[in-house]
Amino acid sequence: MVVLRLKRMGRRHRPFYRVNAMDKRAPRDGRVIEELGWFDPVKGNDEYSLKNERIEYWLSVGAQPSDTVRSLLKRAGIDPTPGKKKAASGS
Repeated sequence: MVVLRLKRMGRRHRPFYRVNAMDKRAPRDGRVIEELGWFDPVKGNDEYSLKNERIEYWLSVGAQPSDTVRSLLKRAGIDPTPGKKKAASGS
């Protein structure tokens, strides 16, 4: 199963995270399938950059976001629900 989760980088007391698509069995800082963005919690307004199209692709094929990634996606305006999105009909 593929999960979207954070990989910790940076140094001691100065964390920096990358948002990645990873196999669920891989360790936190282990092998990555694809890098999808970054997140810096130390900066003033929690700076982040995400590849929206690729994240939506991984969610459409069933990747499960972690709780932290789910809240980050909501903040970025991306629907964190896995599975194919249904087109809204204007009836």
